[in-house]
Parts: sequence; C-alpha cells; structure tokens
Amino acid sequence: MVLDFLYGAGVGLALGMTGGGGVLAVPALMLGLGYTLPQAKPVALIAVGSAAFIGCLDGLRRGLVRYKAALLMALLGALFAPVGLWLAKILSVTTLMIIFCTVLLFISARMFAQAVFPHISEGNQEQNLLTAKCLVNPSTGRFQWTNRCFVSLSTIGGVSGLFSGMLGLGGGFIIVPGVRQFSNLNMHGTVATALAVIAFISAGTVSAFLIAGGVIEPTAWRFIGAALAGMLLGRTLAPKVSGSLLQIGFSLLVCVAAVMLLVKTLMPFLH
Repeated sequence: MVLDFLYGAGVGLALGMTGGGGVLAVPALMLGLGYTLPQAKPVALIAVGSAAFIGCLDGLRRGLVRYKAALLMALLGALFAPVGLWLAKILSVTTLMIIFCTVLLFISARMFAQAVFPHISEGNQEQNLLTAKCLVNPSTGRFQWTNRCFVSLSTIGGVSGLFSGMLGLGGGFIIVPGVRQFSNLNMHGTVATALAVIAFISAGTVSAFLIAGGVIEPTAWRFIGAALAGMLLGRTLAPKVSGSLLQIGFSLLVCVAAVMLLVKTLMPFLH
C-alpha cells in the first residue's frame, strides 16, 4: 500500500515540474508494483491525465495555457489514440516494450544533452526561432495562426495520441519539445499547454479502453490519488528548483527505468 502512494506521488511530482514526467508512470507500475504492460497502461493514463488536469487548471488560472492550440492538439490526439490502441492489440507485448524502452532512452538522451550543453541548445533554439512555424504575438501572448502553424500543432497532437494509445504515455515528452521546436512560446506556457493536452488525450484514450470492456483494479486508485497530490506539490516547487539540475536528474531517472525495463523484457530470451 505504501509503495502505491510513493510511486504515484513521484510520478505526479515529476509531471508537475517538467510536463513530461508522465513517462515514468508505466515504469513505476511495472517495476515497482508488478503490473504488466496491459494492466499498467490505463492506470498510468488515468493517473497522468488526472494530474495533468489539475496542472491545467493552475495554468489557466495563471493565464499560461494557449487553449486554442491545446484543443487542436487534443482533438488530433483523440482521433489517433484509437489507432494506437489497435496497434497495441496486433503487436506483441515484447515488441511494444522494446519500442517503449527505445522512446524512453531517446527522451533521456535528449534531455540530458540539453541540460549539460545549454549553449548548443540555446544556439539551436535561436535558429529554430528564425524558422518557427508558430509565432506568439508579443502584444497578446497568443499564437499567430497560419497554415504552417495549424499543420505543425496538428502533427504534434496526432503523434502524441498515437503513443498514448499504443504505450500508455500521456504525450508530454512529445508535446513539450515539439512546441518548443516549432514555436517561440516560453517554457512555462509550453508546460501548461502540454498539461491541458495530456489531460484531454488521456481522458479520450481511457474512455476508449473502458468502452472496449477494460477494467481498472480497485487498488490502482491509491496510485492515482497520490499522483494528484504529487502534481500539486510539483507545481508549487517547480519555480524554486534549478531547471538544468531538475532536467539532469529526471533524464538519468528515465534512463535507469528504460534499461531496467529492457533487461526485464529481454531476460527470457537470454537463457
């Protein structure tokens, strides 16, 4: 029982502080609590989606959420989530786990490089701003909508939904770097908008799961409740913690989780 609360709070804390901490939900459930991937996916999505909704409300209160962009990405995410669910049914659990671990390792490497080599990241960001497809109007703080902006955000939302359905990921690890890559929206606005999208996509994916006859174990609600509490704490602590230090720690944690899951997945084939 205690582990349910500890792992759930940890996931919520990471999500609240980084916007992409939801990638740890499935590893926490599988490695820490003994869930299988099919069991972990809906629980992770409910926990991450609920926690993201709390963070989204906080972002709305502060005027940080770009709600039109969030709704567009969420709509495309909801449309592609069933495709991810379908892929999850036709692919073996081993294949899904290898894909999942590969995604985690990519996220870890990218975040670590950005934190350790900030000058390179800043240079890339300056270059990105010259070719940004979604520019924020400095006088209103809102996106200047163009066809390129519409297509870019739609693509980000669709890919997020696909991974949400297939692997049980909220999609923040795609939304945050994606929006940062294609726009000049600041980090606080990006995280707040990502949390709104995650909440909508997770809700759509879980609804599809339940409509298809899926069941959530009663004990899973302890993990979900703790994730909500962790989110509230994370949103409070985020402004007080060094961004680079937090990013390095988070990237290393994701890397360890990915390696442990990969070893666990491949172990039966090594005997």
